[in-house]
Amino acid sequence: MESRIAISLRGVEQSFGRGRDEVSVLRDLDLEVAAGAYAALAGASGAGKSTLLAIIGGLQRARAGAVMVAGCDVAGLDGKQLARFRRDTIGFVFQHSGLLEVLSAQENVELAMALTGIPRRSRAPRAIGLLESVGLGHRRHHPPSRLSGGERQRVAVARALANRPSVLLADEPTGNLDPGSAGLVLDALERLHVETRCTLIVVTHNAAVASRAALQLRLAGGQIAVA
Repeated sequence: MESRIAISLRGVEQSFGRGRDEVSVLRDLDLEVAAGAYAALAGASGAGKSTLLAIIGGLQRARAGAVMVAGCDVAGLDGKQLARFRRDTIGFVFQHSGLLEVLSAQENVELAMALTGIPRRSRAPRAIGLLESVGLGHRRHHPPSRLSGGERQRVAVARALANRPSVLLADEPTGNLDPGSAGLVLDALERLHVETRCTLIVVTHNAAVASRAALQLRLAGGQIAVA
């Protein structure tokens, strides 16, 4: 039977620096998120929210503790295995869209598929479908320079779903946007979360953004609490 727990962290520790300069960020942290859940992770600047998301997504190794994501022991993976885990399991949306300026919106989404080995003939229909899901099917041939900040972020959301991830991690995805554009990006994230049944975690410092999630978490003192 497939586990109903998508993310399970036990005793996770993370610190930076050495000796007197060492700063502890995560301290004996435990976290459990059910498969298909929609969680928001809030906390003060510097609390370690992005660090925690990076550990879950295999971008950073915890100094200690157990990290299980989608049934995979992330802490035990080597470099190549981590790259495969990120490619096959995780979708990322960051504060900056990171789109390639020389490609159109559709080509940016298709490129993510090419990197995961999706056959060429399948890429265009899926890319168009994803862009339509975020309300940008009519803008698919436009390069990022002809898109607004909110539109670029919605393309980034579509790109993050290109590899059909089971876990979608969004790190301050609306941090640079006005309230109207932020709402459209969150609408797109939530719509695709429902359609794909992925597990969604949104890191935010904005209480209004956090309030939209069914599960509201707060990171303080290196540990997680339900908000």
